[in-house]
Amino acid sequence: MEGSLEGGGLSGPDGPQTNGETTQTCKEMQSRVQETLEWLSPQELRKFRAILQKVDEEPRVTALKLELEGGSTRGLARLLAKHYHPWAAPRVLIKVLRQLPRTDLLPRWQSDPADGQVIPRKALKRSYDCVDGDLDCYDLRGRRNAFLMCVKKNRPGSDRDVVLMKEWLGQCQFEYTSCIDPDKKELLEKLTSFRDGLNEIKDEISCCLVTLMSHGEKGSLKIRDDERVSLEEIFEMFNNKNCPALKEKPKIFIIQACRGERRDSGVETDDEPMDLDDISEKKRLPTFSDYFIIYPTQADHVALRHPRTGSVMIEAMTEIYQRHGNKWHIVDFFTKVNNKVVHTEFFLREEPIKVSLVMESTLTRFVYF
Repeated sequence: MEGSLEGGGLSGPDGPQTNGETTQTCKEMQSRVQETLEWLSPQELRKFRAILQKVDEEPRVTALKLELEGGSTRGLARLLAKHYHPWAAPRVLIKVLRQLPRTDLLPRWQSDPADGQVIPRKALKRSYDCVDGDLDCYDLRGRRNAFLMCVKKNRPGSDRDVVLMKEWLGQCQFEYTSCIDPDKKELLEKLTSFRDGLNEIKDEISCCLVTLMSHGEKGSLKIRDDERVSLEEIFEMFNNKNCPALKEKPKIFIIQACRGERRDSGVETDDEPMDLDDISEKKRLPTFSDYFIIYPTQADHVALRHPRTGSVMIEAMTEIYQRHGNKWHIVDFFTKVNNKVVHTEFFLREEPIKVSLVMESTLTRFVYF
């Protein structure tokens, strides 16, 4: 047993503490916990509160106590510091961060304070710190549905891509429908069925994500037997006209396919106003809005896939997520993924090949998984 309350003071590993020392210890712990919580996105904070109620540590934090005292990062930090012994709070915090998952924050609590590795007082600004007022995010508390298609034939490493994507979708709390090695008819039928299913659960769906991994060329995917499927045709299936369930909800497309035959060997380096007078009372939206599309390479260029470790973009997505969790808005997340991809060394028949991811967005809010 690490400590117990006796005689109005707190007895800990270093001996009894006075009330004044106890108060100071709690304040210091609250400050450290708050600095950690400020690294979490609003969605992560909601998950944090839910996990905290179930964490295997007595005494349990009740839902009522969380509602009354834990509505802000400051209040939540104060609650943790006061509800648990000062030396038990880090243990509870570590358990919650592991389930969140935000393992990138664990070293701040697992290292010995004596070695000087403490939470930095000045943290880099996160993307959502730069938004005035309340954060304008998509509400992703409803169901998140994903479609995962992969052509494995003549694509060594694609098995690894499927495994990594399923893990990533699970971590981001998506339910997914798989479609492996389809022909053109099967792919379009399954996509149509998936889209129609979203329209049936209109009020419950909060986000849609479609991953398409195959051979490709400019503007299209190459499916089984060298059949072509237009990407624009797929995108149109989920627009505001054809998929009303996704109006003002994010529609995310992850494309892992070549966009042409060009190869970039890289270069060596040294280190008009709108007329507002006639506005209809009925709200209108563009046919295509709230889209986010990520391509693995520039237009007309090949994409990169290793026969053993899989596609460079998919592997980079996994690594970045493991390091940073879901703290980043999706554009910032893929910017970090692109940084890794751009600096990845890849050779094809001993010739260097470089690629850069391409993002296309009509999002109107921030996306945090």
